[in-house]
Amino acid sequence: MFSFSEKIAMKSNGKSNEISGGKKEKKFRRGASCIVLILLPTLLLAACGQKDNAVSETETAKVQQPIEEGTSNDVKTEASTGEDLIIPVSDITEEASFYPVTVDGIDMEVIAVKASDGSIRTAFNTCQVCYDSGRGYYKQDGDKLVCQNCGNQFPMDRVEVEAGGCNPWPIFDENKTVTDDAITIPYSFLQESEQIFSNWK
Repeated sequence: MFSFSEKIAMKSNGKSNEISGGKKEKKFRRGASCIVLILLPTLLLAACGQKDNAVSETETAKVQQPIEEGTSNDVKTEASTGEDLIIPVSDITEEASFYPVTVDGIDMEVIAVKASDGSIRTAFNTCQVCYDSGRGYYKQDGDKLVCQNCGNQFPMDRVEVEAGGCNPWPIFDENKTVTDDAITIPYSFLQESEQIFSNWK
């Protein structure tokens, strides 16, 4: 049996332990809260970084997706060495379009335009007489093409009609493939014609 004083001492010790335990628990909670507050910015940055990486990977995947054959992505309105020039028919109007080509390091250009009868005409953007001058190329002025060397003017209906004389150098049907969607001028023909651009522009 415990004496009265021993019982009081035991009760006092119990309260002391409860108080002590409560303080320890409060300190632990406070410490845990501090750790969370310290680590929170780091965790948020890491989460944002993962999100950015996910977006970056998605964008990269979009860029790296292969181009399917037969789609509009096959159309090349600017050709480099070794490539055919492919011109989309949907781009061609009564206003002349000019398509650059590089063949063996020589810059060339093709004109494509729709004539008054609705047919599509093509020619090299160089004059059959003035090509060697360096200025024998054409610019559109109204409904005509004007040679920048001799000043001769030609209506769109005369493109790809006349061979010889001071006309745009024609690209006839036998030198191209025409479909409902595109006009293809083969690289081999472009290469054969590169000498007329040796002094071009």
